[in-house]
Amino acid sequence: MPRMRRKADLPSKICAACGLGFTWRKKWERDWDNVKYCSDRCRRNKGAA
Repeated sequence: MPRMRRKADLPSKICAACGLGFTWRKKWERDWDNVKYCSDRCRRNKGAA
């Protein structure tokens, strides 16, 4: 069974809409290279900023 990783050890990115940092999530596992936004709200408001 794999060991848990610390959150500090996970990869992170900067959100393209709000500029805040966010870390890797399990649901983004297969598509991490294409993730640009930290939330659905930022993805919807990408043109407003």
